[in-house]
Amino acid sequence: MDNEVRFIELPKIKDLRGNLSFLEDNHQIPFKIERVYWIYDVPGGEERGGHAFKNTTEFILPLSGGITVETIRGEAKHTFKLDTTHKGILIPPYTWRKIGGFLSNSICLVVADTKFEESEYLRDFNEYSSDFKKIFSL
Repeated sequence: MDNEVRFIELPKIKDLRGNLSFLEDNHQIPFKIERVYWIYDVPGGEERGGHAFKNTTEFILPLSGGITVETIRGEAKHTFKLDTTHKGILIPPYTWRKIGGFLSNSICLVVADTKFEESEYLRDFNEYSSDFKKIFSL
């Protein structure tokens, strides 16, 4: 798996009855699914995230509405506007991320390749930045 934040478009099966999309581990997303959670009822102007993971890869997808995901990976900063329910982004380990810009009634699905472990989180940006530079020899 590469170490870049990137879009992944899921299959979209469309007919008169509506649309259907799906994801399977090691097919549409390049990892085995260990954890799934969703973020919803976020008040206007609030953000979620503001951290990085040491070893966790995530796939972030809006199931309803729209969100904005800001990422920092070393010196690379990107903003992703997600408002299509079959297109999300893959976030590799050691990527600082914030999720915001929640439109009304938005639901954000997050699929991860690790189970929850508090020690996996980097919650201080300065610590994250220092660790990133050491690990990736910047």
